[in-house]
Amino acid sequence: MQVSIACTDHNLKRGNGDHSKSATSPNVVNQARAKFRTVAIIARSFGSFTPRHISLKESTGKHTGMKYRNLGKSGLRVSCLGLGTWVTFGGQITDEVAEQLMTIAYESGVNLFDTAEVYAGGRAEVILGNIIKKKCWRRSSLVITTKLYWGGKAETERGLSRKHIIEEIVRAMTYVINQGMAMYWGTSRWTAMEIMEAYSVARQFNLIPPVCEQAEYHLFQREKVEIQLPELYHKIGVGAMTWSPLACGIITGKYENGIPESSRASMKSYQWLKEKIVSEDGRKQQAKLKELNHIAEKFGCTLPQLAVAWCLRNEGVSSVLLGTSNPEQLTENLGAIQVLPKMTSHVVSEIDHILGNRPYSKKDYRS
Repeated sequence: MQVSIACTDHNLKRGNGDHSKSATSPNVVNQARAKFRTVAIIARSFGSFTPRHISLKESTGKHTGMKYRNLGKSGLRVSCLGLGTWVTFGGQITDEVAEQLMTIAYESGVNLFDTAEVYAGGRAEVILGNIIKKKCWRRSSLVITTKLYWGGKAETERGLSRKHIIEEIVRAMTYVINQGMAMYWGTSRWTAMEIMEAYSVARQFNLIPPVCEQAEYHLFQREKVEIQLPELYHKIGVGAMTWSPLACGIITGKYENGIPESSRASMKSYQWLKEKIVSEDGRKQQAKLKELNHIAEKFGCTLPQLAVAWCLRNEGVSSVLLGTSNPEQLTENLGAIQVLPKMTSHVVSEIDHILGNRPYSKKDYRS
């Protein structure tokens, strides 16, 4: 299970703490991986905090058109679109392009930037921090989320706390927040049961519970965000921060005629993505995307814009993280904000009909 220490004002690289220094045996680590297979995130922000809860109804940036939502039921206001750094920062793109992307995002009203200590072996965090320092952006205007677990090669450089169990994770994150190193913490790729256990531990021992879950969500991956997380939101206030709205580029349509040389699926470390694309299910997905493209053309938008707007139409989603490798792509995806008002119930039903994968809860079956 991963947990992160968010950036501080003076050091935008991850902090050192009890979590990374503790000695754990390989067996304990392996058992933890097998049991949890998860990541946790925490965010540091000052300027975006509001002292009272505001409903998930959006507020809109006056100059940029960006919409802002509460992160779960916390007082933290985040842009409904955020910028992720997975694969791109320190990997696919140069530092100069990374700066261009962050500048476009920031000037478009994005206040949420996501990274992790494992991205590009730690370079993604450093690049992000250097850009913020160079641009002289007010730290209080930003929300930075990061993740930890696979931070180093040695066993003592990985992990979360003295013991890889949920109670220790909650205690560790409470310590981080009480020390002023972060304002909030959340989870990513945790099951609903694990999140509920963390909340119960927090309440039992007067600790701080998580405020959000970071989950994969796109046209072809729906059940967790649409069925499981809404229950957690209503019961304990955990919001959803979603990633991969374009399914690692599958939804852009660029894989319709094969695997382009410069694409992510062409990289050696993404053989799994290539296999997924060329599989029978992958071909079926491409056929559905052709049908969805007709809806996009009717709206006068691109397929990626339609897909991102479809994610945003879910009121339980606090923010959708975008991952882009060039300025044109980022500008296009940010344009999804303009498509959002067109996502009526009729249009959503039409999309559901094409996809044929709408998940149903037990309540739906009973009714």
